[in-house]
Amino acid sequence: MMRLCAFLLLIWPLAGLAQTEAADQARRAMGDLERTSAQLDAAEGARDRVQALTQTIQAFEVGLGAMREGLRQAAINEAQLSKKLQARDGEVAQLLGVLQSIGGNPSPTLFLHPDGPIGTARAGMLLAELTPALNARADQLRQDLEDVQTLRVLQADAAKRLQEGLTEVQRARTELNQAMANRTDLPKRFTEDPVRTAILISTSETLSGFASGLSQMTSEQIEPAPLNIDGEVGTLPLPVQGLVLRRANETDAAGVTRPGIILATRPRAIVTTPTAATIRYIGPLLDLGNVIILEPRANTLFVLAGLDTVYGEAGQVIASGTPIGLMGMPASSTGNVLSPNGDGAGIERSETLYIEVRENNIPQDPAEWFLTDKDG
Repeated sequence: MMRLCAFLLLIWPLAGLAQTEAADQARRAMGDLERTSAQLDAAEGARDRVQALTQTIQAFEVGLGAMREGLRQAAINEAQLSKKLQARDGEVAQLLGVLQSIGGNPSPTLFLHPDGPIGTARAGMLLAELTPALNARADQLRQDLEDVQTLRVLQADAAKRLQEGLTEVQRARTELNQAMANRTDLPKRFTEDPVRTAILISTSETLSGFASGLSQMTSEQIEPAPLNIDGEVGTLPLPVQGLVLRRANETDAAGVTRPGIILATRPRAIVTTPTAATIRYIGPLLDLGNVIILEPRANTLFVLAGLDTVYGEAGQVIASGTPIGLMGMPASSTGNVLSPNGDGAGIERSETLYIEVRENNIPQDPAEWFLTDKDG
């Protein structure tokens, strides 16, 4: 597979001019892409290929986010510099007038002063002191203009690279879909009873009610789940790169209070399991889109709602970091929904993932289970 990280090189000068942390993020993402590209080339089995593709997509998401942030900051800097130059148009005209008046008229009378020789000498001394200041101001204006021109060139080039990156990550998502469809090596704890599941869905009016009924359903287990996450509680990674939009038990604008958290994510972001778990349910539910319910240990459920694409089957035991789906894309969006102009405009994180944790059928605060204090 071709190298996927060349486009990130453009973020470094952009971020330097914009004075952001995007350059550091791009460096890390580029290193991840280098490693995952090598892993992808060397992948032999379905499991290795799924892992390499997952890590590649995650590195792309970080890198593209850094690129967008760098472009956004560069655009802000260009606008500020352009505004600064426009405000100083009068100063520039005055500066040019002074310089022209100094060198444009060779007449000896130009250097005569009404107060005689002493006045002429004083004026000459003042002009000698003023000239370096005028030159310094002209140099500053020239540097500002060059910065604006540099920013415009970098933005044009980086925007092109960004579109190439978006094409590459979409290709990786398509390959992941195929790799997940071809994977047959996942162990199963139980075989789902589709009739009982359908009855539970039809009789459940809320997500809480469905999760409650699911936790009480017993299935014919093929083998027990030897999973224990006691040491991971509080340090689990979020299943998707995103920002916490609403915390547990916060009432939204519609007056609805939920026991879980809502993450704002970018369109088509990859969702992975935060720890090894058994898939207890996967598929559409109520009006929540696709829902995945994971059982990391006995009497504990992770409920993830709002995915567009889902991977896996009920009963499968999956390892930590296994892809379980992709977020959706706004129905009215076009291919430009991930454009560099999106960040900071409220449209770059247009999708939402709902996360609920239930232990012994009692809702828990996900913030006590997951690391939620950082942007993904």
